[in-house]
This record gives sequence, C-alpha cells and structure tokens, in this order.
Amino acid sequence: MSKQRTINLRRKQRSRTRLRKLANGRPRLSVFRSSKHIYAQVIDDISGTTLASASSKEANFSGDKGSNAEAASIIGNLVAERAVKAGVKEVIFDRGGYIYHGRVKALAEGARNGGLQF
Repeated sequence: MSKQRTINLRRKQRSRTRLRKLANGRPRLSVFRSSKHIYAQVIDDISGTTLASASSKEANFSGDKGSNAEAASIIGNLVAERAVKAGVKEVIFDRGGYIYHGRVKALAEGARNGGLQF
C-alpha cells in the first residue's frame, strides 16, 4: 500500500472515531467523492443499515456531470429528501477524511437545504 493511501486511511479513521463519540445515536451522513462522481449515504451505525443514499451515477440524476459542486449540491438535496422520507431529521456529517471545501461543502449545504440538521 502506498504511503499516501495509508495517510488517507488514517485521516478517515481518525475523523470517524471522533464522530462516533459525538453521535449520540444519530445516523451519519457519509460522503465519498471520486474524480468523476460523488456519493452520499445516511447510515445507522447501531443496526448497520443504510437508511437513504444518492449518487451522481443514478439513472434519474438530473445534473450534467457528477464531478462539480453544482452536482454535489443536487445530490445533497436528494439524499436529504430521501432521509426525511425515511424519518431521519438529524444526522452527523462524516466527510470521510476529505477537506470541508468544494464538492464536500456543496453536498453538505444541499443536505441542509433539503431539511437535514447537523
């Protein structure tokens, strides 16, 4: 495994460990971004199930591309609508070791606009 990959995994684990201490039973909104797409899931860690999810690879995705901040905002709004429909209003935001900037920030703001609180 490369050194950079090891550093990224450690950052992700460190971030997630802090989140689990603060969660208080709230589900987490987990973000994964690749170079072409962005994915979001609302996960209940207690039962180990995914309550809602959305990605820019879905067939009904209305954006042009999945790799820009506008698409991330749409995905954030979409996952928030699905989570509210599943009965989730409060989540804890898991940025997955990524810097809170650009697409990750746009997804978080889209989720807030969609009705989630964190």
